[in-house]
Amino acid sequence: MESDTGEMEVPEVLKRSLSDDPENVGVLLEALPYIREFHGRTVVIKYGGAAMRDEHLREAFATDVVLLKYVGLNPIVVHGGGPEITDYMRRLGMEVKFHDGLRVSNRETVEVAKMVLLGKVNADLVSRLNRAGQPSVGLSGEDGTLFQVAPVANAAEVGFVGQIERVDVDVLNHIAADYIPVIASSASDREGNSYNVNADDAAGKVSAALGAYKAIFLTDVVGWLEDPEDETTRISEATVAEVEAKMDSISGGMRPKLGACLDAIAGGTRHAHIIDGRRPHSLLLELFTDAGIGTKVTP
Repeated sequence: MESDTGEMEVPEVLKRSLSDDPENVGVLLEALPYIREFHGRTVVIKYGGAAMRDEHLREAFATDVVLLKYVGLNPIVVHGGGPEITDYMRRLGMEVKFHDGLRVSNRETVEVAKMVLLGKVNADLVSRLNRAGQPSVGLSGEDGTLFQVAPVANAAEVGFVGQIERVDVDVLNHIAADYIPVIASSASDREGNSYNVNADDAAGKVSAALGAYKAIFLTDVVGWLEDPEDETTRISEATVAEVEAKMDSISGGMRPKLGACLDAIAGGTRHAHIIDGRRPHSLLLELFTDAGIGTKVTP
């Protein structure tokens, strides 16, 4: 970002990093080759879980995304709002059910989901990104016919849950040239029926359509686990073939996340990452440090 004098201005977040702890200079030096590698690349980030519920983590996430934009990446954020939707449904006395990691949805469920996603979660995140220093634009799958959807194959079990058949990348490319797009995972079909769209699936499809360099999924565990009850069994790296071989044995929320990783890579995304959104600045730690902190899926 340039100052009024035409000189490059150091983003405030970097000033704080340098002033808080001299050791952070070493961290920045470690990040330099990654910043160089990722410069000009598109990164699709699925935002959700604890990172969405905790005030400190919400602020940290917004700061991280703005920093990515400052150092030359093109971040695109896709979000759901699972915990918020569940909370509002319970307040209204509505039944909350899941099947294979997907929310069972009737028309009333979808109506509540749209109100929460667009009226609360999307607006809040756009506001935070704007305040952190980068102009952002909120979108849903219906804006500019961004998503074309159809009922999922198991609609008999989950109801009004949609799967994305097409992503209009022209809409995203126009907006991403000047703004950070923030996409809520809701959409309608050709007949105008609204659907609840799993945010992991939406992020995977967006990443595939754009041929993004990376797709990153924030969740509430340290990554894909060999034993879902033991976080010490994190799988740090896996190939597409290894994921596909185990998909039938995976259930719960990890299943759509790994499925989204496969979708993204099938569309040309270089790597997909599942990381712990409960950890402050997990996005930067995964992208800009040698060790990484989550599960990386490779072609």
